[in-house]
Amino acid sequence: MNHRSLMSTVGRLSRELRAVWMLLFVALLLFIATPLFLTGPNLLNVLLAASVTVLLAAGQTYVIIVGEIDLSVGATLGLSAAVTALTLQTQPLMVGLLVGLGVGAAAGALNGLLVTSLRMPSFIATLGSMSVLAGLTLYITRGNPVAIRNSGFLDLGQAKPFGVPMPVWIIIAVIVIFSLILARTRFGRHVYATGDNAEAARLSGINVHRVKILAFVISGALSSVAGFILAARLGAAQPTAGSGLELAAIAAVIIGGTSLAGGRGALIGTFIGAILLGVIDNGLNLLNISPFLQGVVKGLVILFAVFLDRNSELIRGLWRLMSSLRRSNGPASRPPDSAAPAEATSSSHA
Repeated sequence: MNHRSLMSTVGRLSRELRAVWMLLFVALLLFIATPLFLTGPNLLNVLLAASVTVLLAAGQTYVIIVGEIDLSVGATLGLSAAVTALTLQTQPLMVGLLVGLGVGAAAGALNGLLVTSLRMPSFIATLGSMSVLAGLTLYITRGNPVAIRNSGFLDLGQAKPFGVPMPVWIIIAVIVIFSLILARTRFGRHVYATGDNAEAARLSGINVHRVKILAFVISGALSSVAGFILAARLGAAQPTAGSGLELAAIAAVIIGGTSLAGGRGALIGTFIGAILLGVIDNGLNLLNISPFLQGVVKGLVILFAVFLDRNSELIRGLWRLMSSLRRSNGPASRPPDSAAPAEATSSSHA
């Protein structure tokens, strides 16, 4: 019983905490390589640089858990930031933020309807919407950055309450709130059930289409928040700011242990996965390694994470085999020890 409990614990930890082990391993290597890595300002820089990826990946986690994928998060970020920047030229802060969130939520709802009502594969649907949203951003901005002078908005990316950058506080709040939604609410249970087996979830009374649409809406809304932070840090909305960020978001989700097949995942793992990518970027910069090689290193980390995801059963099987071999070798060494009392007993009878 103890051995089975140990194996169950090892299997659970290998799924849920593998990103933590990878992060600790990389951090240890960087600590040995450069003393600058574990300084307080540098660690805050890592969190600040990873904040946009964390927000995009948090929404992406919901989508991937329900068994879909969203390639439009980067384009949604760009469009939301641009619309917000244009709105702030004539409207107060709250109006601009609500308009930007509305753009992101609407983009997510559109993706959800394409996937559920029109039965398009999410890869194709969001690939198409990515192109549409990116084109709209270039059209409304004429391809030029839109300057932002609203001080309240700029504080979202530049203020430092208690010495900690505002984006760090925002990502902590987002991870806590949406982790609780995923783990403690009825909707969260429906998300896991839909991703695990959509047909079984439908037969049990779950509105699968509604769950998927809401997952895409969450992804779009969090993409808008990421756009706010990026635009506030830059002081302007860049039309191409979100280009390529969808790949970093998906990578963070995969590294964090969320299954591409759906039905399994956690936001804390996604958070660690995004921080791991940020640590790799930061460490390679500290070591003055060519930026052309940074993509190679991150790609290898992603491949390793996918290997662990796809071969977790094989790895646990090898672990069980090694454990059984150790147990079988253990008793083999005992007979010589147990023979001694027998000989002593026979000699005493003689």
